[in-house]
Amino acid sequence: MGKSIIRYAIWFVILILLQLVVFNNLQLSGYINPYIYVMFILILPYEISGWLLLIIGFLTGLTVDTFMNTFGMHSSATLLMAFLRPYVLSLFTDREDINQKGSPSMRINGFVWFLKYSIALIFMHHLSLFFIESFTFTNFFHTLWRVILSTLITTIFILIGQLLTVKK
Repeated sequence: MGKSIIRYAIWFVILILLQLVVFNNLQLSGYINPYIYVMFILILPYEISGWLLLIIGFLTGLTVDTFMNTFGMHSSATLLMAFLRPYVLSLFTDREDINQKGSPSMRINGFVWFLKYSIALIFMHHLSLFFIESFTFTNFFHTLWRVILSTLITTIFILIGQLLTVKK
């Protein structure tokens, strides 16, 4: 258990640093904003308790908020993502699979499963984040277009990250 806590702490630091140093500087025409740090919530173990998942989700978003001066926008979006994660897992995964495997990954669950799982949670995160950011529905389709494009790009980066970390 100690090794897994250290492994997840390292993942947390790497993903937050990548977000702050690299991905915050990738803004393509104002529409695409990749948020790679959400991968941390995606790869947490199946057996994590609900209350701990919510705390980790909140603290992950709060860390990004602190460095980006976004005043709780990422905290609320990441908290929503952490809240929805068990429901999305139960939607895409059999109960026996959850009990046998440690954490969701492309290597264990397969490409198509991980793609569906990632897109569902990333879309919900980005939907809440961008609508909180705009704080209006007057530009609904503009904001929705940003959500869709950013979800696709973030998913691509997360899939690349999964491919780079696959143990053969």
